[in-house]
Amino acid sequence: MTNHMSETKMPAAEAEHAAFDERNSYELAFHVLPTVAEGEVAGVFDAIKAHITKVGEIFDEESPERIDLVYPIVKSMEGKNRKFTSAYFGWVRFKLESEKVAEVESEIASTTEILRHLLIKLTKLEEAHPFRFHENRKSIKMVTVVNEEADIIEPVHTELEDDVEVSDVALGESLEKITQDEVK
Repeated sequence: MTNHMSETKMPAAEAEHAAFDERNSYELAFHVLPTVAEGEVAGVFDAIKAHITKVGEIFDEESPERIDLVYPIVKSMEGKNRKFTSAYFGWVRFKLESEKVAEVESEIASTTEILRHLLIKLTKLEEAHPFRFHENRKSIKMVTVVNEEADIIEPVHTELEDDVEVSDVALGESLEKITQDEVK
């Protein structure tokens, strides 16, 4: 009779547990103040990543690039409210124990070069499919629409530049849905 207990194989249940990462995935999206010199933005980004790597592990990022904001953001600085219409936008994704989130949040909130930030916990789907803002922004084309009644020219964002073929059936279904919505 052989003694199976002396085998060095780990039971399947323990093997699964050993490979399980108890950390959660997070994304920190942020705007760096536009008053920061363009050459210094990378240093601000490096400082943000250094705060995170003290307690977590970075697995994806998109470096900050200057963008026009959709609406002005007001920030109190040196006792005065300042309005900003542009900023450097970037994000970083990382794994971290949930007990350490407040520490990262506090570090980022105290970074004076940050205009605004948002820290979220990622779902598995979000983690698997990051949205690359700067790459997608470059592939969007602008179209000008003229509102002849009001003599106003309005920029309108359209879909991606790549032409997508649509079947007659899909087009018909879409038009039917639109016209039904207008009737209601």
